[in-house]
Amino acid sequence: MDQARVLELIRRRQPQHTLPRELYTDEAAYRQDLAQLWHREWVFVGHTFELEKPGQYLALTIGDYPIVVVRGNDGEVRAFHNVCRHRGSKVCTQASGKVAKLVCPYHRWTYDLDGKLLFAGNMGEGFTPGDYPLQQAHCALLDSYIYVCVAETAPDFATFRRAAEPFLAPHRLANCKVAHESSIIERGNWKLVFENNRECFHCEGAHPELLNSFVENLAVAGVAGAQDPELEAFWDRCEAAGLPSRLAMDEAGQYRMTRIPLAKQALSYTMDGRPAVSRRLDAGDEANIGALLYFHYPSTWNHFLGDHALSFRLLPLGPSQTMVTTKWLVHRDAEEGVDYDMEHLTRVWKATNAQDRQLVEDTHAGVASPTYVAGPYSTAAEQGVIHFVDWYCAMMEARLSS
Repeated sequence: MDQARVLELIRRRQPQHTLPRELYTDEAAYRQDLAQLWHREWVFVGHTFELEKPGQYLALTIGDYPIVVVRGNDGEVRAFHNVCRHRGSKVCTQASGKVAKLVCPYHRWTYDLDGKLLFAGNMGEGFTPGDYPLQQAHCALLDSYIYVCVAETAPDFATFRRAAEPFLAPHRLANCKVAHESSIIERGNWKLVFENNRECFHCEGAHPELLNSFVENLAVAGVAGAQDPELEAFWDRCEAAGLPSRLAMDEAGQYRMTRIPLAKQALSYTMDGRPAVSRRLDAGDEANIGALLYFHYPSTWNHFLGDHALSFRLLPLGPSQTMVTTKWLVHRDAEEGVDYDMEHLTRVWKATNAQDRQLVEDTHAGVASPTYVAGPYSTAAEQGVIHFVDWYCAMMEARLSS
């Protein structure tokens, strides 16, 4: 399936309908997703507070590109292609760690934390180490969020940063640490994972734990429509407390921020609705701030509450496999067993993630059937999904036809 065929499939999609089967299942369509989106867009990789000290690193793979992100001796966070300049071995083989130097395990080529080649044994006369630094990838920071782009030329990031920073700043994420991290492999296409995330139409039947605290407001679930008075009053109260809350998004629809109220009496995503962590993240005195939600296609969605935050990262592993990583973020001084109980903190989203995995896998199995025919989305309850699929189709069509 070449570019022309994928473009034809994109154009075949009916408005407000799911995608043609091949765009979820075919290897060639997946390769175009990588080439046109994942290898060209900014991808969320992790948080700056995970790299507090020089030599701390995170390693992951974005499509075809192994990447390592490391804190340098000068305090800068940099991204490098995790490929030794000698014979191509991965330099960092663990998902995270701390090193004094970046040393390839194959032949011990040794790089400084700024990517400069320091040592390469037995290379003979005429070899110049300065000609073989690690290759850099683009790296950009938004508050504590680290984004990487593997393209030769990265798209604009500053506009997104300016839009999102006011929403994130009150939550003081730089003062966080990762209390718990979970990565699961979902046997489904990455687009199905994001489609599932973009609506709670399924929540009543699938997520009993989440519905103790989460209530989807259909006025903000989509991208347009009248706001209800209770939501307006909630936004007014939160904004008076210094918390930007009203819906903000870019024209293309790649990112969006908004704050939503939780269920009555709920202050956090817990089984009883009570805070999971005694140390608050924000500095305000408004107890009920709901949840700030932000997403950035194609790789992340996030929830920020008064007591903790959650970051979600998805990475495609193939046409029918996606890795979803969830990080529970708490105040850096919060102590497990003193300020929070791990079960109380993680139970709701551990259950929700497991339930969502089953939904995605069942959907992918059905979509892969030769009898599958694209179906209509609910314009009342699935506006967020329509918004995502519209963004995907618009981006792919623009790039495949250029």
